[in-house]
Amino acid sequence: MEKYDLLPEQLLYEGTVKEENFFQPAKLDDRWIKNTHCSTYLEKLRNLSLSKSEIRKTGFPLSQQLVEREVHIMAGSVQASLYALEHGIGMNIAGGTHHAYAERGEGFCLLNDIAISANYLLDNALANKVLAVDLDVHQGNGTAKLFEENTSVFTFSMHGAANYPMHKEKSDLDIGLPDKTGDQVYLNILSENLKRLIDTFQPDFMIYQCGVDVLETDKIGRLGMSIGGCKQRDRIVLEAAKANQIPIMCCMGGGYSEKISHIIEAHANTFRLAQEVFF
Repeated sequence: MEKYDLLPEQLLYEGTVKEENFFQPAKLDDRWIKNTHCSTYLEKLRNLSLSKSEIRKTGFPLSQQLVEREVHIMAGSVQASLYALEHGIGMNIAGGTHHAYAERGEGFCLLNDIAISANYLLDNALANKVLAVDLDVHQGNGTAKLFEENTSVFTFSMHGAANYPMHKEKSDLDIGLPDKTGDQVYLNILSENLKRLIDTFQPDFMIYQCGVDVLETDKIGRLGMSIGGCKQRDRIVLEAAKANQIPIMCCMGGGYSEKISHIIEAHANTFRLAQEVFF
């Protein structure tokens, strides 16, 4: 997508980050992917042997380049998580592939970087309790299903109730919002619930899916948030992580506004706030 080129260009141009702030993900061993996804599914991806039906559900034409890109994104989120442990926050300029299940892809997601990152941290004893905060306009159905029986990961999804996917999985906490929900209602609900979840679950790591398809200008989002409201949403999450000394990894998620400038501005705000809050 165009935004993956434009966003880093904008951040560099305005001086929010420098070239040395970027990292190129190291290769991720397949065992960490297989720790979340079925081996047979990964093999089918590698061999480009998904059925026509399986390919159709992903929304992408299957290619070797696409699969390698997806694996690269997974590595980026894992490495961003490791940076978060060191610096308080780490960010993947892509990722947020929350619709991928253990055995299949859906909704433009082949593999689930949120789940892979959480499992990597848990299995390497780098975290004990991970809070996945998914504020994309679409429910994180794949993530919810992957962790439905794992008490070490709390899945929190706040999304458009009438939006994709039509069949919702059961997150540990789902908040479905009506169409046209605006800034003040959204921010009040988020503030109240995030504080409560941190107090009760007491995570030692957070993963934040910060999709900007919550914007009123989004072509498919159906909510009513302004760019300023979306920025305040990010501030609530990042300041909560900082105040409670919880390392946080951010992955960008969706954004489909007609004007690419709206998408870039909303995503750039997340990085601007990361600099303000953590550094």
